[in-house]
Amino acid sequence: MANKGRAEMEVGADGVALITIVNPPVNSLSIDVLLSLKDNYEQALSRDDVKAIVITGAKGKFSGGFDISAFGGVQGGKTEQPKIGYISIDLLTDTLEAARKPSVAAIDGLALGGGLEVAMACHARISTSTAQLGLPELQLGVIPGFGGTQRLPRLVGLTKALEMILLSKPVKGEEAYKLGLVDAIIPRDELVKTARFWALEIAACRKPWIRSLYKTDKLESLGDAREILKFARAQAQKQAANLQHPLVCIDVIEEGIVSGPRAGLRKEAHSFQTLLLSETCKSLVHVFFAQRATSKVPGITDLGLMPRKITKVGILGGGLMGSGIATALILSNYAVILKEVNESFLKAGIDRVKANLQSRVRKGKMTQDKCERTLSLLTGVLDYESFKDVDLVIEAVIENVSLKQQIFADLEKYCSLNCVLATNTSTIDLNLVGEKTKSRDRIVGAHFFSPAHVMPLLEIVRTHETSPQVVVDLLDVGKRIRKTPIVVGNCTGFAVNRMFFPYTQSALLFVDYGLDVYKIDRACTKFGMPMGPFRVADLVGFGVAVATGMQYLQSFPERVYKSMLMSIMIEDKRTGEATRKGFYKYDNKRKASPDPELMKYIEKSRNMAGVTPNPELMKLPDKDIVEMVFFPVVNEACRVLDEGIAVKASDLDIASIMGMGFPPYRGGIMFWADSLGANYICERLEAWSKMYGDFFKPCSYLTERAAKGIPLSAAANRTRARL
Repeated sequence: MANKGRAEMEVGADGVALITIVNPPVNSLSIDVLLSLKDNYEQALSRDDVKAIVITGAKGKFSGGFDISAFGGVQGGKTEQPKIGYISIDLLTDTLEAARKPSVAAIDGLALGGGLEVAMACHARISTSTAQLGLPELQLGVIPGFGGTQRLPRLVGLTKALEMILLSKPVKGEEAYKLGLVDAIIPRDELVKTARFWALEIAACRKPWIRSLYKTDKLESLGDAREILKFARAQAQKQAANLQHPLVCIDVIEEGIVSGPRAGLRKEAHSFQTLLLSETCKSLVHVFFAQRATSKVPGITDLGLMPRKITKVGILGGGLMGSGIATALILSNYAVILKEVNESFLKAGIDRVKANLQSRVRKGKMTQDKCERTLSLLTGVLDYESFKDVDLVIEAVIENVSLKQQIFADLEKYCSLNCVLATNTSTIDLNLVGEKTKSRDRIVGAHFFSPAHVMPLLEIVRTHETSPQVVVDLLDVGKRIRKTPIVVGNCTGFAVNRMFFPYTQSALLFVDYGLDVYKIDRACTKFGMPMGPFRVADLVGFGVAVATGMQYLQSFPERVYKSMLMSIMIEDKRTGEATRKGFYKYDNKRKASPDPELMKYIEKSRNMAGVTPNPELMKLPDKDIVEMVFFPVVNEACRVLDEGIAVKASDLDIASIMGMGFPPYRGGIMFWADSLGANYICERLEAWSKMYGDFFKPCSYLTERAAKGIPLSAAANRTRARL
């Protein structure tokens, strides 16, 4: 048992058996741990010298929940599952909760998922004020499976339980106490001692012995409960129309309220088992592990390098991106020097940061006092004098090559030799940016996504000359400002924007050939995208879209569709949401609605392209439209992988979700592509390339894998690796 997760028992002179969950780093509940917990429990119940039981977790963490790595084995049919309901009914309900000796959970650190479900089966719970308690299982496409759907509503009430489960929203110890989820808040150093005393008090009938499964005082009347559940269903369908598991979860909770808790437990166990094998669960589990794998970069993070201490950061440019990056940094306690070219630009930049922080205050995420302390970390300057002792500089000025080259030449003069020199460019080749500098080994891309203080992705771009130490330093900064990093190679658009440039181009091509703009956007949003390609173009602005399109045209002329539609609209000062007219028209509150005037621009674009629209395209189902828009993205993602711009396919999955809003429950762009099969995608692209030209021509990576039946995401030996 030494190397496996386990539970350990120690019986004290006071007659309390202390059972400790031991499975680093978060004491997850593997099958080994659960079986060991049951063995220890049964021993404690059979021993005459044991009067009561305390369950806790090793090293300040109760339990982070069920071991998610076991899901893959079950889904692949390699791991045998315990019988349905074994853990929730046989172990937690009939062994632990029904025991003739009382148990108390002593909670510190994490009590999430199965960890909280074990605690709720105990007869009392005491916690530290900072402990996190929650049931986040829906993030993985399943529901709580160890009795959580039945016990949580009985402990905190139906409305709060639905919020915690459906939104995967944990609560801190203090709030858990107010809700009745825990019975007392105790300082960490007294937690186990107090839990022992509490357990003995229950055994002596001086404190209540409560079986939470059968509590009813917090439950609403049946009529009220049904209304609350009806509202929850409507909200779930509105928020995530393509997802079934939130509705299944509501059904399971309702079963317990209507037919009794044991009926609820049985329905929970069967539903959990079904959902565990669903495509949604497989996709979300893939995303869970893919996200954690982004910070592991072969040839970088395996060299034993430690990140250098970065405390002060210089930012050049206080526009939307620069102010967003500054906000993200000061929120994580970095001192920031923001440089602008004149007083009015500097004031505007600082005002943007203030507005970002005030937005957090309004939403209750930050106190006014904390806002002011955070803002004190920001200093505005108009020259480079203060840059002498910064550890990292992030340049965030406009996309102008010569301006960036001048800035980096200046930075080399003013900054220390160890200062990391980063650029937030989204498309420009880093070798061009650093062309006039001598120390190219410390030049790196730090590509944030807009708005930079909100979007979770950070694309770290390295050239052949970028030092591994610099990448390690930036990975550490990314982690500290709570971004998910992906490390990529250097090319036009890098990984994320390059992979997705065909998204809008394909949509524009099919509009020329007869498809409706709004039909395309609707198909993409029904698929799960936050907005379709045309609504995105309006949001970004046509000027940016056309400029980046020109860069792709220069870099990849053989596979770019040069639509004239946006250029024609720009001539009429229709440039997107900012001018209240783009593909949509916008009211005073920026609400988008279709614009009948759009048709005249489309007809002009079709005439210039010499294309006769095909009325059959308007009859296409949403599935076909989605494939027409996304298969060119898959094709470009294959090139990005083949050239070694991305290290692994799972990085592109995370990039597509966190950078472009691809639905996580589809597993990311490459995972989704593999669910359809390389052969199917290749055949569709071949057919379209015959009809519409080389824009759709499948790349060699895709055609080879289609021919051999190899998944697109399987690791490849790359001879042309660019990293």
